[in-house]
Amino acid sequence: MVYGYIRVSTREQNEDRQFIALREMAVPEENLITDKQSGKDFQRPQYKKLVRKLKKDDLLYIKSIDIVALDMSLLDTRRGKDLMGTFLSDIVLQVLSFVAANERTTFRYRAEIYEKVKLL
Repeated sequence: MVYGYIRVSTREQNEDRQFIALREMAVPEENLITDKQSGKDFQRPQYKKLVRKLKKDDLLYIKSIDIVALDMSLLDTRRGKDLMGTFLSDIVLQVLSFVAANERTTFRYRAEIYEKVKLL
């Protein structure tokens, strides 16, 4: 089976670009799975259902994330689609994901402290 996974962060965001890309890959309409919620983690209902449904030899398409750091060409995920380029892109995405999660945690902590101080 061939599946496609689409995710946008909010209900207001448009997922058409992802739908078009997955249709071009001949993903059957009934196998296009969509979540409309934050990308901060993988606690997404449709994603979880999809993962449980996947079997050996199934194919899952997603629309890629392109990242370009202007001052570090090594972090341009649009280039180097060979094994080393893919490896480096994966590392970059993992690091950026960690940094984003850490920033969210720090932000929440600071917001809690601010609210406590405000009550004093």
